[in-house]
Amino acid sequence: MSVKLIVAVTDGDWFEHLRRKPDLAEVNFWAPAAANFKALEPGELFLFKLHAPRNMIVGGGVFAYANALPCSLAWEAFGEANGASSLGQMRTRIAKYRKADPADRSDFTIGCRILTQPFFLPESRWIPVPESWAPNIVSFKGYSTSEPDGLRLWEAVQSGMAAHAHTGFAEEQARYGEPTLVRPRLGQGAFRILVTDSYHRKCAISGEKTLPALDAAHIRPFADGGTHEASNGVLMRRDIHSLFDAGYVTITPELRFEVSPRIREEFSNGRQYYELHGQTIAVPDNPRLQPDRSALRWHNDETFRA
Repeated sequence: MSVKLIVAVTDGDWFEHLRRKPDLAEVNFWAPAAANFKALEPGELFLFKLHAPRNMIVGGGVFAYANALPCSLAWEAFGEANGASSLGQMRTRIAKYRKADPADRSDFTIGCRILTQPFFLPESRWIPVPESWAPNIVSFKGYSTSEPDGLRLWEAVQSGMAAHAHTGFAEEQARYGEPTLVRPRLGQGAFRILVTDSYHRKCAISGEKTLPALDAAHIRPFADGGTHEASNGVLMRRDIHSLFDAGYVTITPELRFEVSPRIREEFSNGRQYYELHGQTIAVPDNPRLQPDRSALRWHNDETFRA
């Protein structure tokens, strides 16, 4: 099969910050404007190159997801995996690229390209861009392994990583033989963004749409054997998320929201939650992204304070 790749021009500060952090599970390759990104499918290869005159491909990752977010929420989801040491530093770079007034305190909406299994090649293994790369490209260029340049890029990346004994990029079958899609291993940040969009940025229980007030809740916590897959998540208002994690509310395998009597008993309160008791929650349109029933049963049995 043929696999698409893109080579994107990287911000030098973003690259220098991240290549000193070799154990990252994911990174956010952001764009200063909220452009729609449809160049890759999940599992295809996203490579980044330095600005001219250093026209070298220096790393990459497995493309997982793309969307647009206020920079404050991108920082909350990914932290230093945004390629900056603080939200302030990230905002300063965004403002520079947008040619915005440095005093502008807007929560800029940026394009997020989420990469899992990121890798940063040692300088001795940097890869020259193909001859077809044009000097006036300022964003990215697409390739395919069905074409000579794309296949050479794929093979050069595999060779460079094998020589560096890097194992974070892909399973063995993706590093040898015919090019194939790589299953993205979602991290906490990618999980949050995917769940947020799967629920149309609206709380599954209350219908709240204020984005900063929403959280992607794990049904079964990662520390207790849960995964970062979208089917192990539900988008909730933050107060409901806190109650869900503490076991004062739950969602049944039949997708009904239930509230424990312990809220009234322990806090002499909770009317707004009891008003939601028994209602069916909203779920994603895609059945693959809907809550996993076995995870819901686990939460009912192991966490809920019935």
